[in-house]
Amino acid sequence: MHQKDPAMNKQYVEQREGVYWVAGTRVSLDSIVYTFLDGQTAESIAQSFPVLTLEQVYGAITFYLANRPVIDAYLRCEEAAFEAMRQSWRAQDPMFYQKMADARRQRGLDHRVGHFRLLSIIS
Repeated sequence: MHQKDPAMNKQYVEQREGVYWVAGTRVSLDSIVYTFLDGQTAESIAQSFPVLTLEQVYGAITFYLANRPVIDAYLRCEEAAFEAMRQSWRAQDPMFYQKMADARRQRGLDHRVGHFRLLSIIS
């Protein structure tokens, strides 16, 4: 009878302080899952996270797929916590967020004006 090789029992995801991480790294499972759900391949995810090997990316994706209901619930909780924090920040400094929104709108207008100028020059 063959002994099971300990290397065959790799852990690709770990939970630290209530957060899922790719084991031994500072890359959150959230990051891998969201890029995977966005349609990225394991190879492109590995390129986006150079600290991860392709094996680690596949391991994280496999962990997600094997535990999808639990991880999806975890992600929903994380999104709700982030949204609550974002609302709290907005309430603490509404003028800052108003300035940011104004700057974003202005940047959008500048982009469209530049695009219009480019179209006029080309035409």
